[in-house]
Amino acid sequence: MSKRSLEEMSSNDEESKVVEPMDIDPPTNNNSSCGKTITMKRGSLLTLLSRASPYANETGALPIGEFEPMTANKKPGSSGSTTTNNNNNNNNDTKFKVLVVGAGGLGCELLKDLAMSSCGVNGSNNSIFSEVHVIDLDTIDVTNLNRQFLFRQKDVGDSKAKVAARFINERCPWMNVIAHHGKIQDKDASFYASFNVVLSGLDNVEARRWLNATICGLVQLDEDGDPDPSTIIPIVDGGTEGFSGQARVILPRITSCFECSLDAFPPQRNFPLCTIAETPRRPEHCIAYASILEWPREFPDVKLDKDSPDDMKWVYDRALARATKYHIPGVTYMLTMGVVKNIIPAVASTNAIVSAACVSEAIKLLTFCSQTLNTYMMYMGSEGVYGHTFVYERKDHCPVCTATVQHVTLTKTQTLNELILTLQKGELRLKAPSLTGTSSTLYMQKPPALERATRVNLDKAVSELIRPGEEITVTDPVLENINLSLAVAFE
Repeated sequence: MSKRSLEEMSSNDEESKVVEPMDIDPPTNNNSSCGKTITMKRGSLLTLLSRASPYANETGALPIGEFEPMTANKKPGSSGSTTTNNNNNNNNDTKFKVLVVGAGGLGCELLKDLAMSSCGVNGSNNSIFSEVHVIDLDTIDVTNLNRQFLFRQKDVGDSKAKVAARFINERCPWMNVIAHHGKIQDKDASFYASFNVVLSGLDNVEARRWLNATICGLVQLDEDGDPDPSTIIPIVDGGTEGFSGQARVILPRITSCFECSLDAFPPQRNFPLCTIAETPRRPEHCIAYASILEWPREFPDVKLDKDSPDDMKWVYDRALARATKYHIPGVTYMLTMGVVKNIIPAVASTNAIVSAACVSEAIKLLTFCSQTLNTYMMYMGSEGVYGHTFVYERKDHCPVCTATVQHVTLTKTQTLNELILTLQKGELRLKAPSLTGTSSTLYMQKPPALERATRVNLDKAVSELIRPGEEITVTDPVLENINLSLAVAFE
């Protein structure tokens, strides 16, 4: 290739003026002390969506749809085959409805990235999102202000979801963010079925299991047992811990789900009560003593509110006094919050990196403009700017996405209570299972009247309560929308 002169590169021939539609925003003229200069404004997401992609979704390892560049009369998602439900409204005005679960450190970043990804050309309202909903139960604590940047001092005590939505709507007028203050469990299945993609920024395993089971439970199967694509709602799950983080794409009933990887999340560590009460050796022991033993003794009819600054200050003061008595250093208010609320250490830069990955995947899932992550990205910030991807395989006996019938072998003398403990402590890690046989109710955790009526069965052998070959239906708050059955065999 021959070199070009400066005159040739700066010539204004007609060929040099040809640009692709929406390739860049129009230039603006700026007057400076050095004379008139031309500054190009940045492009937008519409820039990418308006031209062919060499890495279109259908060319990747996890193809879900065929990418077609949009034109002036065609909005993203209005055509092309798809594996997911983002084409339910197959018309030229299709825009996407997104749910962000959690408005904490990761949730604030997710909302910011969605807003910046939606910014239209020349500030126009060309957002690809019709609505972005955010749901969170928590209120803002002063300790959140160092990294959850949508909140200010005046917002302490207010709803995280409401404040975050208000901030984004005011700062980014092209956005329509709708807040929901409350538990994710308080919303019914129809609420989650209305979204095109779910972005999860939850900070605890139990809530992520519930969300995963709920979204997977929405998938309808045809006569051959294959999932109906129009009922599949992708989940992009993000999580951070210190300098490490992960982003994961879950296509319910197609890829592995969160429950498939439950073994990677060890049960929450608990301190032995004898150690807490008699021989504390660590600051965590003192904090646990104050919250688990002293609080109910002092306030027998009042539940400790982990989001109340007054309650947490009381726990901190008592823990500090006990630590002083046993000459144990290290009790701080931040550590108290971490122990009582099981808070995972957060680093703002890790949240930003993981959020960017999650929102990028959500946009690819919705528009097919690039290859989808297959299926797991892990960021290891403590080792440098390093991340790797791998396929998280489906679990053969996953109770959520693979096999809803679980096989268990019991001796003829094992009691119903022992079976329940196995369901809680074993591989399934259920929280409060209720069991029903084909012809009778074995044990129900609630309502209280039914629990009392079925409590007598707990000490009976399971072999006395069911017939050989009979399946037991299990319901549990963690897998609320999944019909789980136990096929019991006796030795």
